[in-house]
Amino acid sequence: MSRRRNRRAPPDEWVPGTLLDWRSSTHWAATEQPCRYCGHDTHLRDSKKAPAHKVCAETALAQQAADAADAYHQRTDT
Repeated sequence: MSRRRNRRAPPDEWVPGTLLDWRSSTHWAATEQPCRYCGHDTHLRDSKKAPAHKVCAETALAQQAADAADAYHQRTDT
């Protein structure tokens, strides 16, 4: 019989730098390229190998989630 894991509740407020786990070496490149979000040079790469700062990617992800939630609420309110 498997035991159920207790799931933590999501945080009340998003804190930059805590959403994505980029500890893997696959998120690092030897050459700097402009971040796809802010344009400043970075060695970091996202999961699709595009140059991106971790905080920039998290901010974009949080914005996408907020936009999706707004669209959902607008759709269900009508």
